[in-house]
Amino acid sequence: MRKRLLIPGPTEVSAEILREQERFLIGHRTREFTELYAGIIEKLNRFFQLPNNYKATVTTSSGTLWFDIVGRSIVKEKALACTNGAFSERFGKAIQACGRKVGFLEVEWGKAIKPDMVSKKLGSEEYDTLILCHNETSTGVRNPIYEIGKMMKKDYPDVIVAIDSISGMVGDKILPSEIGCDVIFASTQKCFALPPGLAVGIVSDRALERAKRVTSQGLYTSLVRILDYYERKHQTPFTPNISLLYALDKRMDLLLEETPEGVYKRHKAMAEYTRKWAKKHFALLPEPGYESVTVTCIKNTLGKSVKELNERLAERHFMISNGYGRLAEQTFRIGHMGEWDLEGVKEILWHIDEIWGLREK
Repeated sequence: MRKRLLIPGPTEVSAEILREQERFLIGHRTREFTELYAGIIEKLNRFFQLPNNYKATVTTSSGTLWFDIVGRSIVKEKALACTNGAFSERFGKAIQACGRKVGFLEVEWGKAIKPDMVSKKLGSEEYDTLILCHNETSTGVRNPIYEIGKMMKKDYPDVIVAIDSISGMVGDKILPSEIGCDVIFASTQKCFALPPGLAVGIVSDRALERAKRVTSQGLYTSLVRILDYYERKHQTPFTPNISLLYALDKRMDLLLEETPEGVYKRHKAMAEYTRKWAKKHFALLPEPGYESVTVTCIKNTLGKSVKELNERLAERHFMISNGYGRLAEQTFRIGHMGEWDLEGVKEILWHIDEIWGLREK
């Protein structure tokens, strides 16, 4: 039974995008592939308004590979990991698994990482890299990356800033040069509204220069190798998922047609409507002012069974997400990202109202 996905990923993929993957394959060392891949990079540059000192790239991987790319290619000795949920914790642990030292700035789940918290922690020890999660999918918290980036540029200009925006990029407004970050990355099964299998990374020249001085980069995780190969040949150093790249090429055309501001406004409208509904019947987990624009995490204050809700929603061809990990049944999450629009969000909330008896008589 097909279910329409309003979970934090994977999200809905249109028939138009799925059909792009039916095209015949081409060799990844041919002129045809060079034109395809270079075209995608150019479209990413336009969408994210990248100046010349930033480079976009696409890896055949989940977004999690970029945890290891940061750990192997960016962190020299020690990183500060800002954690306020399951995925930011995973980012920090991944850096440790790469053999680097990590200090943790731990914040209660549901709370945001603030610039003053980061500044205080950075001032207490020696760190060469700051890592944080832009959009903490487990809690629906949106960390203030623009404010943190501004503080970092002013007070800690030598510290490289690497951001996981796996569930935020595209849906939320991402302008890396304005944020002041050096690495930011996402997966295509979230706001890009593609199947899983690709990750988009944006890297500053400053980060690339750092990578050139870091040892033990590995092979698939070598940022120098990835970006150098594109610079020389406009191709990928390793065999890419060509079928998904066809889909990404089409998606970028659609995103550019809608415009970055239009995409952001659509996601913002969905988020605001969902929050208003949640506050009417329940409560939000994120602290006020730091709510995600792509996934809403709702406290289950009425003690309803989220598992049973999803079973009922499945009969109506919908699916939302239970709380993540230790927040299961205590919260539930509605992903409003990718191709979804306000009418689609209203429809799923109508069904939840009916199933849980929330509609006013």
